[in-house]
Amino acid sequence: MNNNRNWRVVSLISISFFIYLIFSILSFAFDIKWEPFEKVNLITDVFDKEKKSQLAQNNNTDINSPNQNGTSQNLIQDFELYKKPQFITNFYKGDSVNALAKFAEKLHQLKSTKKGKIRIAYFGDSMIEGDLLTQTLRKLLQKEFGGYGVGFLPIHSKVAGFRQTASVQSSGWETINFMDKGAKNMYISGFSFSGFGNGTFTDKTITAPPTLEKFLIYGKNNGGSVDFDGNSIPLEGNELVNAQLLSKNNATTFKLKSNSGNIPFYGVSFESENGIILDNFSFRGITGVEFRKIDEDFLKAVQKANHYDLIVMQYGVNLLFRPNDTDYSYYTKNMTPVLEKFITSFPNTDILLVSSADRAFRYNGEYQTAKGLPNLLETQARLAYDHHLAFFNLFQTMGGENSIVNWANQKPALANKDYVHPNAKGADILAEKLFHAIMNDYHNYKPKTETAE
Repeated sequence: MNNNRNWRVVSLISISFFIYLIFSILSFAFDIKWEPFEKVNLITDVFDKEKKSQLAQNNNTDINSPNQNGTSQNLIQDFELYKKPQFITNFYKGDSVNALAKFAEKLHQLKSTKKGKIRIAYFGDSMIEGDLLTQTLRKLLQKEFGGYGVGFLPIHSKVAGFRQTASVQSSGWETINFMDKGAKNMYISGFSFSGFGNGTFTDKTITAPPTLEKFLIYGKNNGGSVDFDGNSIPLEGNELVNAQLLSKNNATTFKLKSNSGNIPFYGVSFESENGIILDNFSFRGITGVEFRKIDEDFLKAVQKANHYDLIVMQYGVNLLFRPNDTDYSYYTKNMTPVLEKFITSFPNTDILLVSSADRAFRYNGEYQTAKGLPNLLETQARLAYDHHLAFFNLFQTMGGENSIVNWANQKPALANKDYVHPNAKGADILAEKLFHAIMNDYHNYKPKTETAE
C-alpha cells in the first residue's frame, strides 16, 4: 500500500514538472507573460544568463586589453566610484580611463576634421522638459565642437509654449504615447502622430545660419506625401523609421501638412551639415521602463535612420513618489530588459546613465531629502555597473543631501518650491557641470599617433 502511494507521489511530481517545463518552453518561445513564469521559468532562467553574459562580452572592455595608445593596462573596478560628483565613470580606476571611449574618439575626429555629425539622444522626464538642461548642454557642445540647430522637435507638443529654443504650433493630429494602453512602437520620444494634421515649426537657437537642413521623421508609408511650405513632397522611405531631407537653406521656420491619414509621423529636425546634434526626448512622469513598449527591431530602425553616437538616460525622481519607500529592487527587474534592448540595438554607441537629482519630502514638519534616495542611487549605479555602462551622479553633483531644499530657498532660487525640479538657472548649472565632466572624459582620450586636444 505504501509503495503504491509513493509511486503516485513520484508520478504526480513528474507529471507536474513535465507540464511546467512545456509551459516554460511555450512562454519563452512566444514571449508569454505570466507571473509564475516571471518568477521561475525553467527556460528563461538559463537563457537570460547566457544573454547577459553575451551582452557583457559585447560592451565590456577587457581589463587586460590595450588602451588607446596600444599599451596593455590592468584596470581595476571600483563600484564606489559612483558616489563621486561631477564625474563620469565606467567604474574602472585610473586617471586616464575613458568612460565614454567610443564617444571621445568620435569627438576627436570631429574636432580634427570639422566634418561629420555626432548625434546625441538625451532621454529624461520633466527634469529636462522644455529643453531645460539640454539647451545649455547643446550650446556648450556645439561651441566646442561645431554645429548648430535645435535637433529633434515632436510633431505636436503640449509644453511647446514655455520652450525657449523652439516653437511648435500644430493641430489636427491623432496621438498615441507611452501612457496609452496597448500602445506599441511609438518613436523614441514616446509619441506617434497620424491623420491630416498641420504645423509650423521654428528653430529659435540660431538667427541666420549659412545652411540649415530640415528633416521629417516618419514611419512606414505607401506612396504618401506632405505639403512643405506649400509644395507637395512625396515621402520616399518605407522603413519602420525614415528620415527624409525636406530642404537645405537658411530658413529657420517651415510649415508642414499631412496628405496621408495612415502614416505615423514622429517629428522634424533642424540640423547643421556638420557638428553636434543633441535631441531632447523628454516625457513627463516616466522612469525609463516605458521603453519596453518599443521593440528591438524598431530601435534598430531608429539607429539606421538617425545614427546616435551617445545615449543619455536621466531618470529617477518619479521613482520617489512615496516618502518612505526605500526598496527599488523592482526597478532593477523592470529596467534590466530595457537596457539590454538598447545595448543590443545601439552596439557602437556609448550609453550614459544619469542618476536621479535630489528630491525632498516633508518629515516631521521639515523638508528633507527622500529617505530612499541613497538606495535609489545605488540601484541606478548597480544597473550601470552590471551592464558596463557609464554613470553620472546628478544628486551628488548638485550638492548631495538636502541640496534641492537649499536650491529652492536660496536667493536667487535655483529650484522650485515643489522641492523636485530645478528651475532654468539650476538646470543651466547642472548642464555646465555635465559638460565639464564630458570634457574631462574627452581629454583622457589619447589617439595612437597624436596628443589629445
